Amino acid sequence: DDELQTDGNRSGRLQNGEPGLAPTNEDVIRIIAAQLAEIGDQFDKEIQGRVVNDLVQHFLKENLSKEEITLHLSRVVRELTRSIPSDMEQEKAMLVLAMLLTKKIVNTVPSLLHRVYNTTLNYMNQQLHNYIVEMVSAVKQ
Repeated sequence: DDELQTDGNRSGRLQNGEPGLAPTNEDVIRIIAAQLAEIGDQFDKEIQGRVVNDLVQHFLKENLSKEEITLHLSRVVRELTRSIPSDMEQEKAMLVLAMLLTKKIVNTVPSLLHRVYNTTLNYMNQQLHNYIVEMVSAVKQ
């Protein structure tokens, strides 16, 4: 019933949803993204330019492995997490900071998009996968 079109979208008859159905994954992702964006806007002021520039320099070093860059990103996120209010879940703060740093790095040096995106995705899969799954499950309920 939930057909997938060749362009990757669902068929038109279920696109608007039907009454009584649970939110789709797209709806859940939009809700989570809006919440994380709001938190990111608050954190944006906390991240100093030197932190971003330091990360840019690491990403520009082509001799560093993916693992080394991911470890460095992880260290920076942990350091920044210490300055976040303690009433927020640490995992949520780490997720938002990783995405915010990615945005800031790519805005500074757009040519790093592919490398930064892959590193951030790797970091999130290694460090925050279970948290992300739990967050999506909680919104679906």
